[in-house]
Amino acid sequence: MEVRELNNLLGNIDIYLLDQILKGRFDKEMKILDAGCGEGRNSIYFLHQGYRIFGTDMNPTAIQMARIYAKTIQKDYDIHRFQTCSLEDMPFHEGAFDAMISSAVLHFSKSSQHFHQMMAEMMRILKPGGFFFLRMCTDQGNMKENSSHLGKGVYLLPDGSERFLWTQELEEEVLSKYRLEYLESPKSVVVHGLRAMGVFVMRKRE
Repeated sequence: MEVRELNNLLGNIDIYLLDQILKGRFDKEMKILDAGCGEGRNSIYFLHQGYRIFGTDMNPTAIQMARIYAKTIQKDYDIHRFQTCSLEDMPFHEGAFDAMISSAVLHFSKSSQHFHQMMAEMMRILKPGGFFFLRMCTDQGNMKENSSHLGKGVYLLPDGSERFLWTQELEEEVLSKYRLEYLESPKSVVVHGLRAMGVFVMRKRE
């Protein structure tokens, strides 16, 4: 396959999400939600291949773009599968989804309370046994020590961005509170001296 064809198929997908696709984590019977989908960059492959992909984002312009991409790829696609809403209050019933994607979203939490509001809502609509892909900033690479704490778990990182950080204490709380277990060992990629981004691949216990 030529590079241009590959780009058209994959779009600007999160490379770590692509890794999970290649590992067979998703199938076409699943209902998949990209929570905080933006313009739908992580939906392109799923749309091309006929997966049941949904998305939410609080930015109406981003959702409009996601809907346009979806209709361009699938003429009969139900654009209402992409909804404008906050992660704290999503318009889906309990256990609606088999898989949940949260890519570079939760590190915009304003506080620990805000983080748990979003986590609780995602876990409400993820069914028991469901797959959860999370990517967010972590404290690996001495990020806490090299950053200014702005309060409530939010740090000014060396790269100049303000991020809520995933820490070991938060990890233990999340796994216990939301009945999650790892499907593979978590990992963080450290951009030397600037930031660290973690990938967490989990399952909600039955």
